[in-house]
Amino acid sequence: MNIFLYFLTVLIWGTTWIAITWQLGVVPAPVSIAYRFWIASAVLMLFLVATRKPVWPPRSAWRYLLAQGIALFCCNFLCFYYASQSVPSGLVAVVFSTAPIWNAINGRLFMARPIRRQVLGGALLGLAGIALLFLPQMRGHWNDSGMLFGLGLALLGTLCFSTGNLLSSRMQSLGLTPWLTNTWAMLIGATILGIGAWLLNMPFVVEPGVRYAASLLYLAIPGSVVGFTAYLLLVGRIGPDRAAYSTVLFPVVALSVSTVLEGYQWSALAVGGLLLVLGGNLMAFMPAGARPPRSPGATTVPAAPARGA
Repeated sequence: MNIFLYFLTVLIWGTTWIAITWQLGVVPAPVSIAYRFWIASAVLMLFLVATRKPVWPPRSAWRYLLAQGIALFCCNFLCFYYASQSVPSGLVAVVFSTAPIWNAINGRLFMARPIRRQVLGGALLGLAGIALLFLPQMRGHWNDSGMLFGLGLALLGTLCFSTGNLLSSRMQSLGLTPWLTNTWAMLIGATILGIGAWLLNMPFVVEPGVRYAASLLYLAIPGSVVGFTAYLLLVGRIGPDRAAYSTVLFPVVALSVSTVLEGYQWSALAVGGLLLVLGGNLMAFMPAGARPPRSPGATTVPAAPARGA
């Protein structure tokens, strides 16, 4: 099940990039994001009702839901959208690929979770691979005036993503499933975005044409309902640090799609980067060294002292 959830997340989130590009244009980004999560939360609510699962969260969960809605389903998306306007997409992907490191560090600081050395090692190896994959896109952009600001936004978006991961892990430890928490956190995040867009006089319009509608539905249902639920279930099962390593593979899937749809050309650097990413994946999920098992009732018997001849 862990392997299924992991690769389902990678496959879905690795392909949402093209749907997001089809959202850009007539409709302001905050409005499109609000549309996406309003639809996703409505679908999740219908699922909860149809399967007779609990619909109303306990009173103690609302502070976590509010925080997750703001961090994961509001600020996270806004930061990366606006960062992409001044930072090359490859560099944004590199920043986002640091999510496993932030999850491991934040899990240690705020939840007293041990940091697995192989997870950090795998994340760093994968990050080096992503850097090689996107090195051609990064060249020539370091002197742009908005680069530093864009990098700051991308880092802030990654920290918001990490915060949402830890909040989900906390709520799952309280017995709340991502089906329930995502329903309300998405609704909270979308409503905050909607109110902000309304206060800023952004138009609530829908771009005519099949492409916008199809991409919106893809982002709302597979990208949000299925993708976020699968990912946050994985967070609860294997921990935020290891689950977040899937973010390192998203750009690889995106490049594979780009090879078919946009004619992306693989270079020697890109192939080397792909090998590093795959090696980092293996390292991140390599089981930690375990001591040989002992029998339940076994006790250590000290050796008898040697007798003189």
